[in-house]
Amino acid sequence: MTKVNQIPLKVKLFLALLSGASLTFCYAPFSLWWLMLLGFSSFIYLLTCVQKNQAFKLGFAFGLGWFGAGISWVHVSIADFGGIPLIASIALMLLLCGYLAIYPALSSLLLKKYFDVKHWPLALPLIWLFFETLRGWLFTGFPWLSLGYAQLSGPLSGWMPVLGEIGVSIIVVLLGTSIAIWLPSKNWGQTAFLIIVILVSGAVLNTHQWAKPTGDVVNVAMVQGNIQQALRWAPEQDQPTMEKYRNMTASHWQSDVIIWPEAAIPKLEPIAQEYLAELDQVAAENQVGLITGIVNYNFETREAYNNLIGLGLKHPTSTEDEHLNKGHYHYFHNNRFTKHHLLPIGEFIPFENWIRGLAPIFDLPMSSFSRGAYKQENLLAKGYHFAPAICFEIAFPTQISANLYHDTDFIITVSNDAWFGASHGPDQHLEIAQVRAKEFGLPVLRATNNGITAFIDHTGAIQSRLPQFEAGVLSEHVKQVSGHTIYRSFGYFPIWCLSLGLFLTALWFRNKSSFKPHVQGD
Repeated sequence: MTKVNQIPLKVKLFLALLSGASLTFCYAPFSLWWLMLLGFSSFIYLLTCVQKNQAFKLGFAFGLGWFGAGISWVHVSIADFGGIPLIASIALMLLLCGYLAIYPALSSLLLKKYFDVKHWPLALPLIWLFFETLRGWLFTGFPWLSLGYAQLSGPLSGWMPVLGEIGVSIIVVLLGTSIAIWLPSKNWGQTAFLIIVILVSGAVLNTHQWAKPTGDVVNVAMVQGNIQQALRWAPEQDQPTMEKYRNMTASHWQSDVIIWPEAAIPKLEPIAQEYLAELDQVAAENQVGLITGIVNYNFETREAYNNLIGLGLKHPTSTEDEHLNKGHYHYFHNNRFTKHHLLPIGEFIPFENWIRGLAPIFDLPMSSFSRGAYKQENLLAKGYHFAPAICFEIAFPTQISANLYHDTDFIITVSNDAWFGASHGPDQHLEIAQVRAKEFGLPVLRATNNGITAFIDHTGAIQSRLPQFEAGVLSEHVKQVSGHTIYRSFGYFPIWCLSLGLFLTALWFRNKSSFKPHVQGD
């Protein structure tokens, strides 16, 4: 410890930066789950070797490496579609990563300032939980790269149906901090015991089926059109794109449900009425429910909405006559979902009156949407209930939970990851969808424009997937399940209670050690 203390602060900051950057290899597509404990515990060890007034800087350096490497894919969209100079795009990336790095920096500052090192394993879980919750809420939230996602392929994933991804993040914090504090003190037995108990219990929990297949299956087809991003909003490409999706669907009308991705229909809904009516009619005649993404624009109020709408058959008992007379599609019918969690810059412009027009990135097509309600009805397709999440929304488990009902059959998430090219962003996006399936014990159906389209079962495992940058249709028999996970029933409550209990214990020990009884004659 003494030798480490003598290392210059600049070197420690650089090592913290490397520790944070190493976490990128813990997430998809690399999935080296065990590296998370090594990287995080290395950072905590460095934190023990700096002064209190240096803690914020060290936490900031760690966060800058964590997010700078982990969400480097954001730069692809800025550089390729932002229309701004390279130096400006790099500056925007640094600004975003610098903002996100503030959260681990504040966690480090509070931990170092108010607690002795020996109490850190008890104190940090609640501090980390608070700032991660804040990161997922403030300025609409950006909860990407939460530590727990990296554990999907490891034994700690068994805790996801119990405590959720955020609970697994806190377990990682507890383990990583304990390793960093106890190993230098040569408490090897204590360290080994904690690691073994938590990892083995996670592995055992992984063998338990919280939700079980009912025996019923649904034949679902998902269409991946692979439309280049540069062509998606070109007016002359509207008709070719719509014809492509219709032609790719033609041989799959025997399915129960067909899913098209986010904004698969590039025309605004009010001016795509004829196409939608024809599609609705064909789907109804074939006794199929079809779900597609489309942008709705109200020309009177000048409000745009990123929507998923249901066409064709809503109920399996409907006859064609009933469909034609009562349940057919009409403009602004109620079988729709409107995106609530909008992506900053991509779907809404913060401080729009000030910055729109400063650069092309602040004036992208479809970058001024209105929000849908936080809680909405499920989409209906041939009697099946789908809880939707459009693109970025799949990263918000509390919103998904708010839209799960007793009769929800599946979670459906649609996206367009063409913005991010061949980066690791789409793999991370898919990993997040897998974690939602495991947390809630429900199959997740992920339809995307250019990949990665995938069927995910109720355990978070991928049943089948399409490769990126290829047009294709993925068809699968999806099992219906019954039963609830603990996390679906209780949400964040258990992990907040656990973290609070540990924190209060840390306070008790701190106060006990600082209390010096007065002895008469002193």
